[in-house]
Amino acid sequence: MGMTKSPSASPDFSVREFFQRFPNEDACLEHIMAVRFGGTRFECSVCKKDATHHKLASRRTYVCAHCGHHVNPTAGTILENTRTPLVSWFYAIYLFCTTRHGVSGKELQRQLGVTYKTAYRIGQQIRDLMSKAQGFDALLAGHIELDEAYVGGRRSGGKRGRGAPGKTIVMGLAQRGGRMKAVVIPNVKKDTLRDVVLANVEPGSTVSTDELYSYGLLTGDGYSHGAVKHGRKEYAFYDYRKGETFHVNTVEGFWKLFKASVRSTHIQISAKHMQRYLDEFTFRATHRHRVNGMFDLLVGAL
Repeated sequence: MGMTKSPSASPDFSVREFFQRFPNEDACLEHIMAVRFGGTRFECSVCKKDATHHKLASRRTYVCAHCGHHVNPTAGTILENTRTPLVSWFYAIYLFCTTRHGVSGKELQRQLGVTYKTAYRIGQQIRDLMSKAQGFDALLAGHIELDEAYVGGRRSGGKRGRGAPGKTIVMGLAQRGGRMKAVVIPNVKKDTLRDVVLANVEPGSTVSTDELYSYGLLTGDGYSHGAVKHGRKEYAFYDYRKGETFHVNTVEGFWKLFKASVRSTHIQISAKHMQRYLDEFTFRATHRHRVNGMFDLLVGAL
């Protein structure tokens, strides 16, 4: 059974269908075998024969029918030594794929019936999977929107917005019609923003930003740059010479959702763990048009 035929790739992968597909440990193991090895029939790494692998009754192990070599589908993954049932792990992954606002540790605790410590650890490990499955090494190309945001800090009293105490500065990069990235940055100085763009955006791409002065260097680096002037109530404009519409509405919409999710679901996120949560939300944003395919991507990243 291959990934293209997986029921979890169905556009109607509902909760009912999830538990029909994964009612027990064996069903979860079978799916891991399908995603990681292409099924239970493959070339044995020891005898080099194209052999069927049968599951042992009481262990998370499959055995080569030709030479008896053991294959553990969870070996080398976050599930290798877990005492939490695989169905619980799969359901936690399912929740992360189907939410828009994220899943808190307390919600996982209630849904899975585990301790808060276990629920928190599962959530963080799934966020790490999302970072791994995202494939952050490839450069963004085409038309890219850039926008920085300030997350956290004091919500009442004192200075608001840029420079408010306790804020974590983050920068989002959205490829129109494609992937999205977001990173924690120490400041919004020219060199900092320039380094992020050079490390993540293919040279020659078109870039939309706001009027922040630090972005002024992008044209000199070979990018086709357009800046919307929010201070003048400008939120989009069409450049007839370049044949491009410049705006940062996509990435601003992402920051609006992210901040609302922090307030409602997570209450607060420390700077130490901010990148994990950014990776989680950008993973979902990147794959938002194939929501149910996220599940197999994460199982494949185990």
